[in-house]
Amino acid sequence: MTDLFETRSKPIPITKDMVRSAYRKVRSNNGSAGVDEQDLKKFEENLSKNLYKIWNRMSSGSYFPSQSKK
Repeated sequence: MTDLFETRSKPIPITKDMVRSAYRKVRSNNGSAGVDEQDLKKFEENLSKNLYKIWNRMSSGSYFPSQSKK
């Protein structure tokens, strides 16, 4: 019998193309700063490294976004 409180995470394949596509959507919408308050201009100063960092954390399962501020 399966324990109702047991969770088993299944890895979701996150590709670099998915991260780049998400970035392009944010960019096309003139995205504003996120909960980390880093705007796109600052993010783009080191775009490749920042996109890689996001992809690496998401694909490994170690990315946990902060709660949004109200």
